[in-house]
Amino acid sequence: MEYAIGIDLGGTSIKYALVDKAGNSLFEGKLPSFASVSAAKVTEQLIKVATTLKGEAARENLTVTGIGLGTPGIVDETNRIVLGGAENIRGWENIDIASLLEEQVKLPVVVGNDANLMGLGETKYGAGKGCTHVVFLTVGTGIGGAVIIDGKLFNGYANRGTELGHVPLIANGERCACGAIGCLEHYASTSALVRRFSASAQERNLNFNEEINGELIVRLYHEGFPLAVECMNDHFYYLGRGIAGFVNIFSPQRIVIGGGLAEAGSFYLEEIRKVVKAHVIADCALNTEIVAAALGNKAGQIGAASLVL
Repeated sequence: MEYAIGIDLGGTSIKYALVDKAGNSLFEGKLPSFASVSAAKVTEQLIKVATTLKGEAARENLTVTGIGLGTPGIVDETNRIVLGGAENIRGWENIDIASLLEEQVKLPVVVGNDANLMGLGETKYGAGKGCTHVVFLTVGTGIGGAVIIDGKLFNGYANRGTELGHVPLIANGERCACGAIGCLEHYASTSALVRRFSASAQERNLNFNEEINGELIVRLYHEGFPLAVECMNDHFYYLGRGIAGFVNIFSPQRIVIGGGLAEAGSFYLEEIRKVVKAHVIADCALNTEIVAAALGNKAGQIGAASLVL
C-alpha cells in the first residue's frame, strides 16, 4: 500500500495526515502555522510536519511516495511557486515552497491552492464522489472554491482562475479585501455575516455578553431574534445568487458547500436552495444537487495527498 503526506496550510493551523489511495488517513494532527509571524516560520512548521509524518511512516514500514501541500493564494503549479494572494499569511509571496520541502524532507512535492484541493478531496472521496462535474465552495472567513470538469480540476490558463469568491456580485458595492468592488466573498462569507450583524447591533444599541460569531447568529436565528433573521436572510440571498450564477455557467452535477455555516443544520442548505431556484435558469439546474461537504476539515489534506497518489 502506498501513502502520501497530505498537508493543508491555513492562517491559523496546519492540518496533516498520511493518506492512502482510498482516502483513509493515518497519524492525523494539527500544528499552529504561525502565519502572522513570517514566511520563514511557516516554512519551518511545514518541514516539521512533513519530517514527523515521514518518521511515523518509517516506523510502521509504510511506503511514502510524496508530499501534497494545499496553500492559500495563487500557485504557479508549473514552477511550484506561491505567487501571492494569501492575505492571511505574512510574506507568503514568491515562495518556492516545493523545493524547500524537497531539500529538507527528501520526498517529491506537489503544491496546489487549498480551496482547489478541498474540492478535489470532496469530489474523489466525499460529497462529490461518483460525479465528474462539481463546483465546491467553502464559506468561512472568505469564500474559496474549486471547479471539477470531467473529473479534473479546472484552474484556468496558467492556473490563474477559479477565484469563485471574487466574482463581482454587487455593482457599485463595497470594496473587497482583494481590492475589487462588490465581490461575492465580501457579501456572503461568514465574516460578512458577522460584520453586518455587528454593525446593525451597534446602530440599534444592542449589546451581547459573548463573542459575536456565526454560531451565535445561527442560534439567535433559530430563536427568531429579528436582527439575526434579517442578517441570515441577507446571507442566504447573496450566497444563493452567487451559486445560481455558478449553476448557469457550469451546470454541475453537484454544488458542494463546506465551512462552519454549512454544518449548522439542514435548514441552511434548504434556504440556499430556495434562493438558487428563484434565480437560476431551470434547464441549467436540471441535473444539479446542492449538498453539504462530507469530509469536514479533512478535505484539504486528503485532496492534497490525492495529487500525489
